[in-house]
Amino acid sequence: MAGISLRDQLLKAGLVNEKQAKQVAKSKQKEQRLVHKGQAVADDAAQRAAQDAMAEKARRDQELNRQQQEKAEQKARTAQVKQLIEATRLPKLTTEDYYNFVDDKKVKRLSVNSLMRSKLSNGSLAIVHHGGGYEVIPREAALKVQERDPRRIVMLSEPTEEPDADDPYAAYKIPDDLMW
Repeated sequence: MAGISLRDQLLKAGLVNEKQAKQVAKSKQKEQRLVHKGQAVADDAAQRAAQDAMAEKARRDQELNRQQQEKAEQKARTAQVKQLIEATRLPKLTTEDYYNFVDDKKVKRLSVNSLMRSKLSNGSLAIVHHGGGYEVIPREAALKVQERDPRRIVMLSEPTEEPDADDPYAAYKIPDDLMW
């Protein structure tokens, strides 16, 4: 039966008669003629499947490109933060006077002088994570770091306001950081 066509097999089995087989062949020829002349659209299921596959591949490629671009942008932000901190950090001091602050529910301390202590308390300076340690940088630089990577900021106090002129307790200063 390998040499017999499907048409002949169906005729032999009695599932179709000669008239039905001729009618199907005639309609196929007519459809091919119309497709050839451009008057009818061919059955393009395979072509549609290929187009769908190409569209899916393009979508995956776009997603991959977006992920790679996000990684590159994150790397650039990290480099900017590192450069900003290294360019603006204040030199480390070796004094017996320390400034205590909280980082990740632990009290840490940083060696400071009285000027640095007052500027840290009034918000002019900030403490940031850098290279496994801590650095002190000016407020403007800290705000730029905070835009790029807020996790790097350890302590950034709000700037203190000037006291009101009609405040009866204006003459009494409240210490921000008590020495123990």
